Amino acid sequence: MAAVQDEYVLKVDGFCPVCEQDSTFAAKDPWLRDHYLCLNCNSQPRERALFSVLTQLRPNWRELSIHESSPGTAASRRLQDQAPGYLASQYDPSIPWGSVHPRGWRSEDLERQTFADAKFDLVITQDVMEHVFAPDLAISEIGRTLKPGGLHICTVPIVNKEGPSVRRARRKADGTVEHLLEPSFHGNPMDPNGSLVTIDWGYDIAAYWDAVSGLSTTIFTIDDPGRGIQAEYI
Repeated sequence: MAAVQDEYVLKVDGFCPVCEQDSTFAAKDPWLRDHYLCLNCNSQPRERALFSVLTQLRPNWRELSIHESSPGTAASRRLQDQAPGYLASQYDPSIPWGSVHPRGWRSEDLERQTFADAKFDLVITQDVMEHVFAPDLAISEIGRTLKPGGLHICTVPIVNKEGPSVRRARRKADGTVEHLLEPSFHGNPMDPNGSLVTIDWGYDIAAYWDAVSGLSTTIFTIDDPGRGIQAEYI
C-alpha cells in the first residue's frame, strides 16, 4: 500500500498565538513537538506556548528591551519584526564574544555574557537550557542582565517530568566533554552536527533555578487544541 503524501496524523482548526490569526494546525509526523505546524506562520507548539505566556504576562512586549539567545523560527521572527528593542545572540566562538556577526546576531556565551547588569526587560530562550554545561551560571547570568522586575520566559523539554533531572554530559577542567549517558543531539542551525543534550530536566528545574539565581520560577504546562498547543514536553 502506498502512503498518501498529504495525509496528516493530526489536523485541527484554531487560533495561532504567534501570528494572531485563525489558522489550521497540522502534522504529518507523530512527533508533534517538532512537526505540528501552523499552516499560516509555520510555528511549532512550543512557540505557540511561549507566545501565549508572553502575551499573558507582558502584553506590552513590543515596547520592551528583549534579549533572545539562539533564536528560532516563527516566534523569533515576530519578536524581531515587531519589537524595536529586540536583540538576538548566538553561541558563536568564530568571532569575539560581544561582537556582531555580519548576518546580524551578537556572539554571546550564555554562561559568561558580556552585557551590562540590568540591561533587559525580557530574556527569551527556546529549547536552549538543556544544552548548556553550567546551567547555574547561565541562569545566574540571565538574572544579572534582567532589570528589576524583568522576566525570563523559556521553553525546556521536561523529559523526566516528576523524576529528578539527570546530567547526560559535563565539561571537564581541561575543556573536554565527558559523556555520562549515551550522547543525544538536537538540531542546531549553527552547527550541522547538532547540539549535545547535557541535561534531561525534570520538574525540579524550578527549585534548582530559584536556588542558584534568586529568581522565582513558575512552570506553565499547556494543553490547548484551540491554540495548537499539543505535544510532548510542552
